[in-house]
Amino acid sequence: MKDVEFSRFDAADYIEDEDDVVEFLHAAMDEGGDDPAYIARALGVIARARNMSQLSRETGISRVGLNKALSGEGNPTLDTILKVSKALGLRLSFETVDTSEDAEAEHLEGAA
Repeated sequence: MKDVEFSRFDAADYIEDEDDVVEFLHAAMDEGGDDPAYIARALGVIARARNMSQLSRETGISRVGLNKALSGEGNPTLDTILKVSKALGLRLSFETVDTSEDAEAEHLEGAA
């Protein structure tokens, strides 16, 4: 029997193009909901997939600062999120959300 080697999974290894970035962020927003650390961590994954050193140069934020802010452990400011997003070629946008009770019931039924 052959020895099996396992390596740590890193989503950054699978983000290859702009479509992957968009899909990854949509999934993170759906999964993370209102958790800002979850979204920051998702941006950190994308930053690692792209090039953290280059991102550091483009944002003017040190690599250490970026790693901390985008680790999910830090608490990045909106300014940091906007700088990182812009350097990654992304734009933060908002959309309305239907908060009616009927919409919530439909959402729960769809999840079942």
